[in-house]
Amino acid sequence: MRGKIIVMSLGLVLIASAAQAAAPNGKALFRKNCAACHVNGGNVVNPKFTLSRKDRYAHGVKTVGDIVKKMRNPGPGMTKFTKKMVSDKDAMAIAKYIMKTFK
Repeated sequence: MRGKIIVMSLGLVLIASAAQAAAPNGKALFRKNCAACHVNGGNVVNPKFTLSRKDRYAHGVKTVGDIVKKMRNPGPGMTKFTKKMVSDKDAMAIAKYIMKTFK
């Protein structure tokens, strides 16, 4: 019985590890796709549109979904990130990273 529990526990750890490894890394994706213009959460193209919560909220960007929508259909000066360029899964990871990091 004890051996079965150990084997089952090990299996759950492996499954959790595999799921975590498969999860996109928002920080790395942000660095690859966004950091050139949004250095430290700022905005080199238009300083009014930083990633700070205050600026995001002032422009109606309050949720992870709002950030993804902005990535897909941005305003002037921002690259449009199509699903081919950044998958939905990766866009969500980037958006979650932004929400968590830039307060």
